[in-house]
Amino acid sequence: MKNKPILGITMGDPAGIGPEIAVKAFGHKDIYKICRPLIIGDVSVLSQTAKLLRSKIKVLSIKNINEAKFHPGTMEVYDLKNVNLKKLKLGKVSAMAGHAAFEFIKTAIQLALDNKIDGTVTGPIHKKAINLAGHHFSGHTEIYAHFTKTKNYAMMLVEGKMRVIHVTTHVSLRQACDLIKKKRVLDVIILANNACEKLGIKSPKIAVAGLNPHSSDGGLFGWEEKKEIIPAIKAAKKMGINAEGPIPSDTLFPKTKGGYYDIVVAMYHDQGHIPLKLLGFNWNEKNKKWKSVSGVNITVGLPIIRVSVDHGTAFDQAGKGTANEESLLSSISYAAAMAANKE
Repeated sequence: MKNKPILGITMGDPAGIGPEIAVKAFGHKDIYKICRPLIIGDVSVLSQTAKLLRSKIKVLSIKNINEAKFHPGTMEVYDLKNVNLKKLKLGKVSAMAGHAAFEFIKTAIQLALDNKIDGTVTGPIHKKAINLAGHHFSGHTEIYAHFTKTKNYAMMLVEGKMRVIHVTTHVSLRQACDLIKKKRVLDVIILANNACEKLGIKSPKIAVAGLNPHSSDGGLFGWEEKKEIIPAIKAAKKMGINAEGPIPSDTLFPKTKGGYYDIVVAMYHDQGHIPLKLLGFNWNEKNKKWKSVSGVNITVGLPIIRVSVDHGTAFDQAGKGTANEESLLSSISYAAAMAANKE
């Protein structure tokens, strides 16, 4: 076990499904074959969740990383004791839950920066709750960038062989269009290339999406491709990066799904998220629940490893015992592989 990476897994928003998927994930003994997992969260919430699920997992509180034994069948929690169970309302947005989730994240980042853990995996948070608590960030990615003092970073989503990295993420669509600049597009192409190489892909083939319909069709539907995106692609090619584009996203993603490209550089949030989640999220109408919820979110460009589930807090499912832990298991697997490769 000593040779396996220690992964700090944040519990996520206490009022959401984060605690449930954490308990369920720790029920899979295989995770101990690839890492030494521990939860950064609140023991009282996780103990209550384990009882709800009738789980045999033993939830233990620790104050220091060196206290952890990492035995299968136990969930060791770096316990921040920052949730008042009497005030916690499952499925509801609250400043208390938002503040607790924020502290889990901040603690995980610091532990990683101090080299006390080898990587971080994050459970789902609620952006409104975080902001109600006075922490004005638009998401995990921005929190990590702030506390690691990282300026050049990007969000990468992965589901199977489909990989998507974003030029812009949590801004309005209007703002996203204004942020499509040569330097930023080039920076993300470089990040995409580096991320793929860290995953063991040599000379990755990178598809750069257009912003406008038909990639502007030679200027008929916009000018961003000609003035910003194409110059960035040309600059990347001069650096020896195998980048192509701009390619209309309605043809680019089917080709990537088929294996023609190794990664897609998407221009804005939904352009990248929708096709990837079509692959990883499957709804069962008969049972009125998700058949599968897979895919991971990796922040690239950071000095530490951060992998996250690719879904939200699902407040409508909180406390019902129906949440799917598949995305968390995938996140743990990716983080462990990245940590091992780093070493």
